[in-house]
Amino acid sequence: MLDSIDKKLINLLQNDSKQTTKQLSLQLNLSVTAIYERIRKLENQNVIEKYVAIINKNKIEKSFLVFCHIKLVQHSREYVTTFEREILKLTEVSECFHVSGDYDYILKIYVKNMDEYRNFMVTKLTAIKYIGSTHSIFTIEQVKNTTVINL
Repeated sequence: MLDSIDKKLINLLQNDSKQTTKQLSLQLNLSVTAIYERIRKLENQNVIEKYVAIINKNKIEKSFLVFCHIKLVQHSREYVTTFEREILKLTEVSECFHVSGDYDYILKIYVKNMDEYRNFMVTKLTAIKYIGSTHSIFTIEQVKNTTVINL
């Protein structure tokens, strides 16, 4: 169970995980040792799973964001297992969600541009067995994008 200090600590780390234990201790009015122990506890409990660097997609020419809805031919175990195994191999896909509704999956795909997306669709995505249909949505502008889950 998380107490109010754990929640504040998590919020601080989500905004800047490179803060030192000293910086965090000053903000939370705790000792450096107490902060260190709380962070280790959160890591050991897998509340904090990992630390990452968030990349500016414009600087690496991967700013064309597409959401692709996928419908499988049939929703059998074999088809789902095969699709999920193959989708994990595609580096262009940053996220894949199994969803309810009209489609079975939603993919979040980062590529350089429309030509690169077309090539991805033709040579990689549609090569996966059991895909019945796809529906692509091209983003115009990012209004909000955060990794923070506020506690």
